[in-house]
Amino acid sequence: MALGGIRQRTALAFLVLHANTPVSAARLVSALWGTDEPTTARKIVQNAVSGLRRIRAGREPQHGSRIDLRTEPRGYVLHLAPEHLDYGRHRELVDRASRALADRSWADASAALRESSELWRGDALADLAEAGVDWPELTALREARWNALEDRAVADLMLGRHREVAAELGSAATARPARERLCRLHMVALYRSGRQADALEAYRRVRSALAELGRRAPGPKSRALEQAVLSHAPELDAADAALRLAA
Repeated sequence: MALGGIRQRTALAFLVLHANTPVSAARLVSALWGTDEPTTARKIVQNAVSGLRRIRAGREPQHGSRIDLRTEPRGYVLHLAPEHLDYGRHRELVDRASRALADRSWADASAALRESSELWRGDALADLAEAGVDWPELTALREARWNALEDRAVADLMLGRHREVAAELGSAATARPARERLCRLHMVALYRSGRQADALEAYRRVRSALAELGRRAPGPKSRALEQAVLSHAPELDAADAALRLAA
């Protein structure tokens, strides 16, 4: 849809994140301005919602989809079928993968999580993040994406795909250098690929990243994994034992 300015895009994004749930005008105002709302905030919200309705009215539903924006007693509701929302599909795939991981069905888990990762096209709502929007819902979206990547690494490591995991997590670790679980999985993948020195360097990077953020040193699991890599601990060659250290 050809949307208008930042307020209209932000209002739509918030309604999509809370699809099928009433969102009061006060919540929309808070989402758009925080505590710095102008005196005309509610009027701007009403205009943004009206504009979205007009844009939607000019479009025909595709593939039987219905997207309806209504005003109900408890607020605005964007009615949207879960299967027409990428994140809804992502959650279905992650739930399927979680069951597969619990059953130790590593190939099924990896396939479901790989499909879920293909739904992501960069960071969610990146244009709004650039404009300074920082909702808890956005943080949860980012966390869901990284958790799924890490869970797929677990499944792939159990399938013996050490070199593939090492290559993929190398790029991810550059993007999220302070993420410890990701680092540990990367270390195991590197070590099992015959790259002990690189595994130790990955640990040093996460330690430095945490220090730059003013945070504590790496946690006990990360420190234990470093010692295991330094000493070529036999458990690193046993899949389950290694993943207990990494995951």
